[in-house]
Amino acid sequence: MTNQSLTMSTSRPPRQRLKDIRPQQLLDAALGLFVEKGFAATRSEEVASLAGVSKGTLYLYYPSKEELFKAVVRQNLTKLIGEGAEFVAAFEGSSAELLLALYKEWWLRVADTGVGGLHKVVLAEVRNFPELAQFYADEVIAPAHRIFIALIERGIASGEFRKVDPASTAHALIIPMVFLMLHQYSIGACQVHGGKVDPLPTLQAHADLILHGLLRRPGKAR
Repeated sequence: MTNQSLTMSTSRPPRQRLKDIRPQQLLDAALGLFVEKGFAATRSEEVASLAGVSKGTLYLYYPSKEELFKAVVRQNLTKLIGEGAEFVAAFEGSSAELLLALYKEWWLRVADTGVGGLHKVVLAEVRNFPELAQFYADEVIAPAHRIFIALIERGIASGEFRKVDPASTAHALIIPMVFLMLHQYSIGACQVHGGKVDPLPTLQAHADLILHGLLRRPGKAR
């Protein structure tokens, strides 16, 4: 065996590695196309072509476009939300510090990576796809809401926050995150005067407004 043939044989990824690569290539391609074109306008052939595989290979892993979308959501959002829940449970600082940390981590790992565009796709099109609406509610909306409920309940239990309705307050904390994601992939993506919003300072300002309504004031009776 020549050196050249040896190099060629050892440089080829094993079959199992190829099996691992293909789903990731497909998910990456699908994410980009879903965010760019929307769910309805994205064709399976486009995803396969962008991933460098045949349409048959795509259907081997994901039998329908709906299943492909679900896999993209699970890969990019469900996993991160699970990590977020673990982060909240293990956090040792104050609940005010935890809120700021959640906002920052969410922006850096979700909204600022292209993944945030999925939320715009869902809000724009999911009314026409009830099954995907329920899936997204179960996989993303409800678990994310529970994370912020846990944060509020943590602050109330420690005496750091005054008593509020955790579910409603959690919605109030999440709403600016949703707005910033939508803005980034709509007006924020256009070169228009006055259309730029700096996300992290905006989230910090919102947290400051919320926290001054949550924190106990010195001298006030519990």
